[in-house]
Amino acid sequence: MAGRDPATGRWVSVGREVLGLSARARMSPVLEERLCFTATRAGSYEAAAEVAGRWGSPVADDTTIHSHVQRAGARAEALAAARVERALEPATRGEVVAGARRQLGGQPFSLVIEMDGWMVRERGGQWGLKPPEKQADRVAWHEMKTGIIFQVGRRAQTGSGRPLILDKAYVAWRGDPHEFGRRLYAEALRRGLNQAQKVYVVADGGVWIWNIVADRFGEATGVLDFYHAAEHLWAVARAIHEDREWARRWVKPLLHQLKHDGPERVLRRLGDLVRRRGDYEESVAALIETEANYFNRHREHLRYPAVESEGCPKGSGAIESTCSQLQDRFKRTGQFWTLPGENCLLALELARRNEDWDEIWDQRDVA
Repeated sequence: MAGRDPATGRWVSVGREVLGLSARARMSPVLEERLCFTATRAGSYEAAAEVAGRWGSPVADDTTIHSHVQRAGARAEALAAARVERALEPATRGEVVAGARRQLGGQPFSLVIEMDGWMVRERGGQWGLKPPEKQADRVAWHEMKTGIIFQVGRRAQTGSGRPLILDKAYVAWRGDPHEFGRRLYAEALRRGLNQAQKVYVVADGGVWIWNIVADRFGEATGVLDFYHAAEHLWAVARAIHEDREWARRWVKPLLHQLKHDGPERVLRRLGDLVRRRGDYEESVAALIETEANYFNRHREHLRYPAVESEGCPKGSGAIESTCSQLQDRFKRTGQFWTLPGENCLLALELARRNEDWDEIWDQRDVA
């Protein structure tokens, strides 16, 4: 839409004025920011281009949007890495902790950290090798380690009554657990780790997760996701009772005890099975011992009545929901990522979710 500016008498394009475009410019910081934001909210670059076309972008093709996401995403990742170092370096950590204290005020709170992982599909080392029928490593799968941080009690309900957590912070990293642990710890410091009265870590039994807990959150109260604990008890029930109804009768009282009374009776029952392992076939006996060791290893993470009474969830549904949301953007049919392309879009996605978005556009010289 074009028209004459009554103040100056010159003809102007309203759309170009709104987007901050000069007379011959095809891209402005305002337009670049809007296109990148659209890319994080749409399911693909093609979808982002279609949406941008509807709101009047003069450069609404997926290739252009992709190139700007790479540029802005590199800035976002550089800023994220700098925040991590600032939080972890002894010389600047105090500033981060003080900033969290000012932001959170003096009200007491407890903090919940949840972790999980999901698989992302990338182009393998022999991507594009011809002919198509030739066997090759064209696709590679890698784990995207993901974490969220939120305060106990900062929850609402949807219209259907489903719990809704407010003010989550997000961390994700496609790489080694050590770096993910550094980033999660740094973000936790930003969100009040040092001010929290109590800290809980809720997760499944992934070994890498509990290694991070030991390394970074040793004072936290660990909580094994109840659903995963139930799955392991069901595995024992199905192994010792071929009849499904008998298995159900065996496991249901144990699940009730675990949920409402704590782990002691469950651990005793598993110990009894281990002592009677000679009554079972070798494969069943081996499974019983494996599961008994699993529960003993997580003995201190099974105190569900205590943590629930303190407001901490006994399940990791919040992080599983977060993983599903990220997969909806990064794991669609036909998507095969390169690592730089994946990391740049992920950096923008995390910046948007963590309310660090504006900093990217205030720091356009950072790359």
